Amino acid sequence: MTALHEHTALELHQLLQRGETSPVEVARHFLERIERLDPLVGAFATVTAEAALLRARQVEESVPRTAPLWGLPLADKDLHLRAGVPARFGSRAFTDFVPDDSDELVQTVDAAGAVSLGKSATPEFGLPSYTEGLAGPPTRNPWDLRLGAGGSSGGAAAAVASGMLPFAPGSDGGGSIRIPAAACGLVGVKPSRGRVPAGSGLASLAGLGVAGPLARTVADAALLLDGLIAPAGYPAAHRFSLRAPGDDGPFLGAAIRGEGRFQVGIMTDSPWDEAYEIGIAPEAHDALEVAIAALDALGHGIEAMAPAPEPDYAAAFRTIWQAGAATIPVDGEAEAMLEPLTRWLLERGRAVPARRLAESLAWLSGFEERVIRRFAGFDAVLTPALALTPRPIGWYDQHDGERNFAQQVQYTPFTSFVNVAGLPAITVPVVETASGLPMGVQLIGRPGGEATLFALAAQLERRVRRARRHPAAW
Repeated sequence: MTALHEHTALELHQLLQRGETSPVEVARHFLERIERLDPLVGAFATVTAEAALLRARQVEESVPRTAPLWGLPLADKDLHLRAGVPARFGSRAFTDFVPDDSDELVQTVDAAGAVSLGKSATPEFGLPSYTEGLAGPPTRNPWDLRLGAGGSSGGAAAAVASGMLPFAPGSDGGGSIRIPAAACGLVGVKPSRGRVPAGSGLASLAGLGVAGPLARTVADAALLLDGLIAPAGYPAAHRFSLRAPGDDGPFLGAAIRGEGRFQVGIMTDSPWDEAYEIGIAPEAHDALEVAIAALDALGHGIEAMAPAPEPDYAAAFRTIWQAGAATIPVDGEAEAMLEPLTRWLLERGRAVPARRLAESLAWLSGFEERVIRRFAGFDAVLTPALALTPRPIGWYDQHDGERNFAQQVQYTPFTSFVNVAGLPAITVPVVETASGLPMGVQLIGRPGGEATLFALAAQLERRVRRARRHPAAW
């Protein structure tokens, strides 16, 4: 008999719908796995076992099975508030903070019928692209525990990759879903700006941060995204997005069918190239070549894109990244509790002149228009997901902010500009390295083009025929 964690989220959903298992049985099974595996992996900031079982019983008794995520377990990223559960934001400065109210994304997954098992680990305030803070143990990559899981949704990725969760929501302001998904061999989706009402990005600085899914398969990612968009199980006519154009879904059908022929651009330059030394590792090149060959064999149009240098991108994005830290709700003596990188960002951010911030925002708005025009001739654009293989624990310089920023850029040069442009993107694992590490690619869509991305990603997933391999921490 197949154990519950061996099933995909979609298979688990079908078992629940048929009554072959129950929300309580599912929650208990995954809680037992968390108890056994998480001391090795460090995926959870908080585990709420008692509350999870109570919630599972409530779902069984009073939530309609038509709710799109009925009975499925997940975890809230520790940047999101759940009433009565510690919200530490990955920071020692918030060790004792317990909110009285849940935020909108948490309310959304509850309305969709999901069962939260706790809070997934995140770096301090979600600022870095790795999850190795001082507030808890580092989050390790289940494929090799000497490596990091990426960030800032690192805990979510590590939990899903190790089978402690079937899927999980995350947030992405510069790659924070796609980076850990790629590092851990998962599918990660950054939706269009405005697509997910409870995590639209419209209220964030420069419109960068959106909510989206991490999952082991393309269909599982679509299932969770559908639940985040229409949590109450409303029919398609009631689904909506705040601003994203295009097909409003549901997207699970596109992911299952995997139909269509599309024009795909191949992009290997990044807007960071003029400011930093960016190199694409052989393993990342291999993944890209496998994806190109697969899409070509499927009959898609493939065209290499000429580089489009953006020498001012680095300065503008750095300003926004630093300014975003200026609003961290820590002042005075409490600043001593912050990690060195966070203190550096906070100090730099609070010193940013209003004029420079306004000029950077205006520049990035123009950059968004140029990117969309550059991509207009393609249904999707293919890039490496990461430029390097997953980084070892302790690789990032935690004390020199400038060097740390450069390291993050060199590892993840293909993610942040997608946030600036407000475009949807999906990462898909396609190969393993000689040492068994997963490597993937990123597909970037048109505004509102999630359905096309799910169709392409599903075709790619089928074509490369990666076996259901499991990491060492399984």
